Amino acid sequence: MAPRGRRLSSISLEILLFLNGWYSATYFLLELFVFMYKGLLLPYPTANLVLDLVMLFLYLGIEIIRLFFATKGNLCQRMMPLAISLAMTFPSAMMAFYYLLLQTYVLRLEAVMSTILLLFCGLELVLEVITLTTFSRILRPY
Repeated sequence: MAPRGRRLSSISLEILLFLNGWYSATYFLLELFVFMYKGLLLPYPTANLVLDLVMLFLYLGIEIIRLFFATKGNLCQRMMPLAISLAMTFPSAMMAFYYLLLQTYVLRLEAVMSTILLLFCGLELVLEVITLTTFSRILRPY
C-alpha cells in the first residue's frame, strides 16, 4: 500500500482503460456485423469463418480480463494485477494484429479498427510499465 495520503494511481492510464473498454465493446460488435456481411456476400470458407468468430470471442474474453486486472491494479495500487494485465497485453495485441493482416478477407474498416486497437494496446503498455515502475520505487524502496 502507498504511504498514507499518497496516490500513485495513474489517471491517464485509467482514462485510457475506460476508453479502451468502450472501444473494445464497439470493436466486438462491429466485427460481428462485418463477419455477417462477409459471410453473406463473400465466398468465405465456412471453416475460416468459424475460426475467425471463435478468435473474436477469445479476444473478447482476453480483453475483458486484461482490462479488469489493469483497472484493479491501477486503482488499488497493486503490482501483481497490473503485471498480469501487462502480460495479457501481448495476446490481445496479437489478436488485433491477426485481424489487421492475417484473416481471410480484411476490409478497410477492419484495418482501421484494428490499427486503433493496436494503438490502444501500445499506449496502455507504455503507461502500465511507467505505473509499475512508480509502484515498485515507492512501495518497495531499496
